[in-house]
Amino acid sequence: MTSAPLQPSGRPAVFIDRDGTLVFDPPPGYLRDSAQVTLIPGSAAAISRLQAAGYAVVVVTNQAGISRGHISGDQYRQVAARVEELLALEGARLDGTYVCPHAPEIDGDCPCRKPRLLLYEQAAREHRLDFARSWWVGDRITDLFPAQSLAGRGILVLTGEGSAHRGRVADAGFASAADLAAAAERILSQTPTRAGA
Repeated sequence: MTSAPLQPSGRPAVFIDRDGTLVFDPPPGYLRDSAQVTLIPGSAAAISRLQAAGYAVVVVTNQAGISRGHISGDQYRQVAARVEELLALEGARLDGTYVCPHAPEIDGDCPCRKPRLLLYEQAAREHRLDFARSWWVGDRITDLFPAQSLAGRGILVLTGEGSAHRGRVADAGFASAADLAAAAERILSQTPTRAGA
């Protein structure tokens, strides 16, 4: 058990998925070429707005293609650097990025693969985050399940794989939004004062 959830003075965060939420996920689903990285429109502005309101914005991403041999470590790093570069060109940045490179059929029951909590706990320690005031945003329902475990709230975006998961979100107690920009708008509408205050 970590001390992260016991820091009520910590900063709230918006934990976002990468592929299908922040950037387009080209077929066949392994983003290995940095030249293919394309931000989903409105994503950079959404990140800037959330940070201006006091939220940390943290990417948590499963990249099982690394363990499966579809993506090399260097390719992953080049793609991640390109994401940061494209965000910077629009005046945005991430507070942190956390990656699980493991594949369940190869590496077994990995504690860092979403929806497991290890990477969120690591982020909370490193950035002093308050889970109870935080949000989870992604295009798969598994991106949102950590919100249930950590007393936060979740929003499914309908980009990427989101449409395929839409039928399950209401029953699980999550909201949905068209994209990251719309999710940010929903979060900010429920943030009456600066989140970090």
